[in-house]
Amino acid sequence: MSAAEAEPTLIGSVQRALRLVDIVANSPRPLPAKMLAAITGLTPGTTYNLVRTLIHEGYLSAEPDGLVLGSRFPSFQTQLDSRGVFLARVRSALRDVTEDLGATAYLSRFDDGEMHLVDIVDAVRNPRVELWVGLQSSAHATALGKQILADLPDDQRLDYLSRHRLEELTPRTISDRRTLLTQLEHSPGWAVDHEEYVVGATCVAVPVIAPGVTASLAISLPADLAVVDRRLVSTLQRAAQRLSLQLGADSFDAGSDGAEFTI
Repeated sequence: MSAAEAEPTLIGSVQRALRLVDIVANSPRPLPAKMLAAITGLTPGTTYNLVRTLIHEGYLSAEPDGLVLGSRFPSFQTQLDSRGVFLARVRSALRDVTEDLGATAYLSRFDDGEMHLVDIVDAVRNPRVELWVGLQSSAHATALGKQILADLPDDQRLDYLSRHRLEELTPRTISDRRTLLTQLEHSPGWAVDHEEYVVGATCVAVPVIAPGVTASLAISLPADLAVVDRRLVSTLQRAAQRLSLQLGADSFDAGSDGAEFTI
């Protein structure tokens, strides 16, 4: 056999397409095609043609703010620690919530001792809350943060609160540590902040729990229009259950369905 015959035949376009999928799979945020071209050094025309094909085949999906993994990619992805896989599943769950409830949806995650905002999907009629204070400094005043704090073991919750001041962001913010702890300890399985983070907005959050994942899924609504009832909370809980199972949970406890719906 000659040396030429021993060398494998490689298809350059396939290599380039797989490189694009790999970059998206390892990105913590959606990536615009223009950025993919810059990262890979491919021409914009080549990048757009490859992206168009990958979207058509279901390996990538186009979102308003960039590309995420498509529905076919997780079928051969066995590792849940890929940032791209995590983001794709989160984005899909948030999109479903936004379509069901007509409200902007958010997901936050507790990682390495801090709160992190993972992703947001905007609703046209109910745009996102202006995030004027980062989640790391406002967990006590947000439904996203309070739900995670309620789900943490006691020692981690106390450690977190010992490292963060409970700033009074609005007149409704709970800035007393003992009052906040009492609320967290009696959580009904979902959390709400009614104008605690920003005047004029009500947010509701439910837990997303899976191996290695402590997170919360939330929506925001104008405070004067928000109706926090059984239907709304149950819709959020079902979406959180589906996402938890996709992230590796064996089962999920949605909390107490008989809790009083008061804010």
